[in-house]
Amino acid sequence: MTMKLEEKCGDTGIPVGRSQPHLGDKHQANGKAASASGDAEVCAKQEATGKRDVPRRSLNTYSWQEVQRHNQEADQWLVIDRKVYSVTGWADRHPGGRRVLQHCAGEDATDVFRAVHPDVDLVQLYLKPLLIGELAAGEPSQERNKNPQLVKDFQELRKTVEAMKLFDANLGFFFLHMAQILALEVLAWLILYQFGSGWCITILISFLLTTSQAQCAILQHDLGHLSVFKKSKWNHLLQKVVMGHLKALSQNWWNYTHFQHHVKTNIYPKDPDINLDPLFLLGDLQPVQYGKKKIKYINYENQHLYFYIVLLPFLMPAFMNLKSIRLMYIKRDWQDIAWVSSFYIRHFIMFRPFYGVFGTLLLIYLVKFLESPWIAYIAHMNHIPMTMSTEENRDWLSTQVLATCNVEQSFFNDWFSGHATFHIEHHLFPTMPRHNYHKVAPLVRSLCAKHGLQYMNKPMLKAFGDIPRALKKSAALWKEAYYET
Repeated sequence: MTMKLEEKCGDTGIPVGRSQPHLGDKHQANGKAASASGDAEVCAKQEATGKRDVPRRSLNTYSWQEVQRHNQEADQWLVIDRKVYSVTGWADRHPGGRRVLQHCAGEDATDVFRAVHPDVDLVQLYLKPLLIGELAAGEPSQERNKNPQLVKDFQELRKTVEAMKLFDANLGFFFLHMAQILALEVLAWLILYQFGSGWCITILISFLLTTSQAQCAILQHDLGHLSVFKKSKWNHLLQKVVMGHLKALSQNWWNYTHFQHHVKTNIYPKDPDINLDPLFLLGDLQPVQYGKKKIKYINYENQHLYFYIVLLPFLMPAFMNLKSIRLMYIKRDWQDIAWVSSFYIRHFIMFRPFYGVFGTLLLIYLVKFLESPWIAYIAHMNHIPMTMSTEENRDWLSTQVLATCNVEQSFFNDWFSGHATFHIEHHLFPTMPRHNYHKVAPLVRSLCAKHGLQYMNKPMLKAFGDIPRALKKSAALWKEAYYET
């Protein structure tokens, strides 16, 4: 027997019941999804201002079995706080990209929803028109394969963290970070202007600019996750400035890939950060799959050595640059193209009088070349040595703790890595400003101990060394499967 709920504001503006279509059903294939989501946004805004008098509609209750069937690209349902939402029509307009929603389709997305949205109340306005029902009274709040006590304990931890106001950003902290970046940039130019473009001076300014670029990467990462300013448009604009004007990379490309990484960390093939084939095979599963299929694009037995001669020097100037350019071209992202262009214009204005056009280009790519090892180590030390798997739909806490590790804290380690020393905390609470990670870390460690989850914390040099060691282990698995008769 189907129970009915009463809610305002339908996704199409009409009552929805068992006998009527709703977002996620076949009518979306006929082009009605976009208009449905457009109505959804208008409805959400009108509800928020109290300017819409809408009819009430009947909504259904669903079992987990019904929800889990809607996990395809053209048919996506999510569960958040026991409410069932059809997000298919919204997917193309989702600021985090459509793939993030697709990765969570058919699942309970309560914890990931809270984790990645800095302003949950605002997002709730857009969710209301997408609501199609709720879980039936006899259904558990999460899928049956999850530990309900662990999920409950983590949600209680989040409430505690919110009560401690650890999601409030210290504006002064980020102002000083930005001041550090600008000081390095200005100092590099002043030294060049004062002493000329000799080899020693060029090495010095390259070091200063490389340090600035690394700190820009850290700052834009912060701006992409959390609300430094109360108004999101200022966060968005500042991230454009830092990512585009100071780093010459597309902000939208970074958001598109990085949000997937956070939502499905180390889940193959949903996490783009662990998709480094055909150059590298990661984890325990991918090497065996390639080996059994007799795939050998390169000699994977030596991939731990390729790490030093390919990934370390070329991750930034080649791989990331080309990925960014490709997405801007495909999407015709003129705004990001303009910001990236401003990076090169500024550098030619500042450095062309000393180095000429060709020399300035060499300087730019020398800096990217020097930054690349830092990016490679910092971006991969917390994940490549950890558990990688296909989708198992674990709870949020287990997913992040198994796929992430911390590095021992020190003043230098925190500054050098941008507080990636607390990467477990960052993945559990992505919208938390990093100056508060150390406050929540003891609570996370205690919760992991309670539920028997390993909270891994290692020295930084060991974390660096674990990357090639993990690659060597994966190479051995590939070799065994490849030469199997």
